[in-house]
Amino acid sequence: MEDAVLNFFKCYKCYDLIPTSAKLVVLDTDLIVKRAFYAMIESGVRACPLWDSELQQYVGMLTITDFIRILQNNYKGPGLDMTAFEDLKLRDVKGVSTEEPGDLLHMYPDSSLFDATALLLRRKIHRLPIIDYSNGNVLYIMTQKPLIKFLYTFFPNLDKVPFLQKTLSESGVGTYSNIKVATKETKIIEALNIFVAERISALPIVDEDGKLIHIYSKFDVINLAAEKSYSHLDVSLEQANQHKTMWFTGVHKCTADETLYTVIDRLVKTDVARLVVVDAEDKVVGVVTVSDIIRSLIMRTNPTVTAERKIRRNTVCSRREDSIGEEFEDLNELNNSMEDMSMSLASTSLTSTSLTGSNGGYSCSPPRWFQV
Repeated sequence: MEDAVLNFFKCYKCYDLIPTSAKLVVLDTDLIVKRAFYAMIESGVRACPLWDSELQQYVGMLTITDFIRILQNNYKGPGLDMTAFEDLKLRDVKGVSTEEPGDLLHMYPDSSLFDATALLLRRKIHRLPIIDYSNGNVLYIMTQKPLIKFLYTFFPNLDKVPFLQKTLSESGVGTYSNIKVATKETKIIEALNIFVAERISALPIVDEDGKLIHIYSKFDVINLAAEKSYSHLDVSLEQANQHKTMWFTGVHKCTADETLYTVIDRLVKTDVARLVVVDAEDKVVGVVTVSDIIRSLIMRTNPTVTAERKIRRNTVCSRREDSIGEEFEDLNELNNSMEDMSMSLASTSLTSTSLTGSNGGYSCSPPRWFQV
């Protein structure tokens, strides 16, 4: 059964993960930094491919981490202008060179989910463009949350997988040492420094007794641009969290004695990237992320990784003007897409027999919607 989970990722393709209707925002490297992040806010995306009109190729990705680094490196004090944010272009802050253009890690629609996931894990990145090899267009930005939802939705009897019946404490999945936390008094700029230095994406906020009361994540930082308050980073996280967006549903947590399947179920249903692990007194003892779960499933049994693929200047076709859309991020859109897939799957009976060959080995029979 556990080999079947690995085979599931090897059999299905990146194409299977692409929703029928998706959003994608592509930004030109000549765009002013401030306008670029405003575009991300207005469209509700967390990452955008960067297109260089002079080179006629994709040269990288713009993410919230870039926004954080710009703030961290250029913040001078409360109320002081941030020239880098107001005046510089994306090519300046991303280091795009016409002499030595960057490469963009990517996968193709017919690449296996295993290859794509292994690349995400090995390079410790959270987003991977899926490229149409016929013309070089970006079709979709793959992230790990849709991956875990795809597994949860389509793998038969996932709750019966022995490894997923283990508790967090038994499996060791997650991080339980050197956990970085913040308090209500922690300043935004201090949180940004921790994000960058520790390469983490969220900070649990605790009270004086160490009990979990809130959380501050990288995505919350984008609100600074939305509210034009990026020149005031000395305010506390308590003040910053007063401006949580309308879709914030609270801090989601679990305990170390809950099973991995229960954790997956909660991650999918709450549409979050992490759960804070607490003890009986609600004190923070660890963090478990979608990446931790996927790593335990993919790398635990087969650590091999496919060769990395990059888009190079002499191999990429020019992007078509009609290819520009917006990145898929809305949970309702993902749910609708998954429901459509489920209807098609009902007629194909994706059961354990479709993952197991008659000789005891594993084979893959893609659902019918794959061929549509």
